[in-house]
Amino acid sequence: MNQSKRLVACPTCKKLVEFSPLNAFRPFCSKRCEMIDLGAWANEDYAIPSVVKDDDLPDELTQ
Repeated sequence: MNQSKRLVACPTCKKLVEFSPLNAFRPFCSKRCEMIDLGAWANEDYAIPSVVKDDDLPDELTQ
């Protein structure tokens, strides 16, 4: 059976890489790109938007 390889762009450098269990860094192309992305999250360059409601905060912050 000849299955076509699924190629995706590395989120960091945009290089096309195979998205398969054989690629230990998927969806990244390398450990370096994986670590650059992790560093960006740790540096808060990325954030998941959310709306904070008063019910979500501890009581001492809403008084």
